[in-house]
Amino acid sequence: MGTITRSFANNITTSGVLLPASLNNNSISNVTAYNAAVAAGGMKLISSQTASNSASISFTTGIDSTYKEYQFWFIDINPATDTSTFDFNMSTDGGSNYNVTKTTTMFRALHRESDSEAQIDYLDGTDLAQSTAFQNLNLGTGSGADENLAGSLHLFNPSSTTYVKHFISNTNTYRDFDASHNAFVSGYGNTTSAINAVQFKMSSGNFDGTILMYGIK
Repeated sequence: MGTITRSFANNITTSGVLLPASLNNNSISNVTAYNAAVAAGGMKLISSQTASNSASISFTTGIDSTYKEYQFWFIDINPATDTSTFDFNMSTDGGSNYNVTKTTTMFRALHRESDSEAQIDYLDGTDLAQSTAFQNLNLGTGSGADENLAGSLHLFNPSSTTYVKHFISNTNTYRDFDASHNAFVSGYGNTTSAINAVQFKMSSGNFDGTILMYGIK
C-alpha cells in the first residue's frame, strides 16, 4: 500500500494538480486516451448577443444538427417599457418568419418585498394552444434602473425532422411591483420541420441585456 501511495503522490504537483505524464493506459497512472464520447461532451458557447435599446435579438445561425440541445441564457434583461413581458418564438425558414405553432404551459411562484403576498399558481392566461404567437417567458418586468430578468431556455433536438420540438424555460424577474417572480414555462413547437432560428423580444418596447447561446452534446 505504501508503494502505491508513493507512486500516486509522485504524479501530483505540490499544488495538488495531477501531472499529464501520469495519464497512460492500464491505470490512472497509465491512461493514454479517453473515450471519444467523453472527449466530445460538454457545453459549447456558440454565440453571444447584447441588446442596447434593441427591439429584438435573433439567433439565425448556429442552430443545426451539431447539437441535440441548445441553451439560451438571459443576463440582465432590462425593458424600456414597464410591465412588459419577455417573449420568444421559433422559425423554420432561417428567421424570415417567427411563427411556429406551439402548445405550452406556465406556472409561477411569487413573493413581494413587503412580504404581503406569496403564492404559487398556474397561469392559464399565458399558455398557448396551437398558436403561432410569441410565448411569454415571464410577467411584468420592471423598467427601473435596478430591475431586470435572468434565466434560461432549453430547446431540444431542433433539427429533427421526425419529432415536435420541446422546450423548457425558467426565469426570475424583478417585478414592476417590487416582487420576485419565478416563472416556469414549457411546451413544444408542433412541427416536424427543423427549427433553425430563435428570436427574443419584449411584448412592448425595446430592451437592454445579453443572451448567450450554448450547444450541448
